[in-house]
Amino acid sequence: MNSSRDPFEEAFMKNLITVGLGVIITYINGIFVIVFFKNPVFYTNTRYILYIHLVINDILMLFLSVTLHVLVYTVPLLNVTVCSFLLLFATTTTGNTALNLAGMALERYIAICKPLHHPQLCTVKRTYILISLIWLVSSVPALTDIIIVLVNEPISIFSNSIICYSKSLFGTNQHLLRVICVETMFLSCVWMTLIFTYFRVLQAAKAATSDQVSARKARNTILLHGLQLLLCMLGYVTPLINYIFLALFPKYRSTILFSTYLLSNVIPRLLSAVIYGFRDQKMFRYVRMYLTCSLFFTKIEPNEVQP
Repeated sequence: MNSSRDPFEEAFMKNLITVGLGVIITYINGIFVIVFFKNPVFYTNTRYILYIHLVINDILMLFLSVTLHVLVYTVPLLNVTVCSFLLLFATTTTGNTALNLAGMALERYIAICKPLHHPQLCTVKRTYILISLIWLVSSVPALTDIIIVLVNEPISIFSNSIICYSKSLFGTNQHLLRVICVETMFLSCVWMTLIFTYFRVLQAAKAATSDQVSARKARNTILLHGLQLLLCMLGYVTPLINYIFLALFPKYRSTILFSTYLLSNVIPRLLSAVIYGFRDQKMFRYVRMYLTCSLFFTKIEPNEVQP
């Protein structure tokens, strides 16, 4: 963090840009959430349920990221208990993204490769159970970070105040080991899932004689899952990017840190809407109506959404 070194005008502009982008991206994502909840027919489609969970998770991630960024400038020293709570949810929502992408890829794999079993395997109840498991699994690393703090520090630390960012509170070697082990396992599982589902769908597309269009769309969707996962992984390589650019341009430290923050924490939160929402013709048709303030109360007929 570099807030203490920034003059007032620069700090003000950085927060204005961050909050402005946050509001714009949240508005766009929010339109998709409204479309989903105002049209009950989406409630019974597992693909849309997983998609809207990803969008809501992006909204939460963006809110937490922007909040932490603004707090560093406005309230430099934050109570450790409050900071722990914010970082707990920030870490959990970050893990949710990768696991949700894996779940979406599996759903497309079942829909294309096992279409007869799709209605039985991908029910609404099982989808919400999967979402609950995603939150449970993602919260374990975050809770582990707090447990490590409790083991290494006296309980009185939670009454202290610190600069609220991850390395300030979770900066021990144990935390570093936890990050390396857990994140490597998480990302490896997700990547294996995406690769497996992609090649199985690719095989189904080659063998298909009647529904090649659906198979091709599913294959492209899984490819986009991989692209989004790559962009989400920017957060893991940001320290390396910062190190390289700071060595080359030390005079632009503040600008470099702020730019990499936007690229790794703010801009990617728009990806779910752009990659999936705008590609889905049926959903986007109604999103466009909402964006143009027309037919705000239009309902989608059940036969307009395909499983």
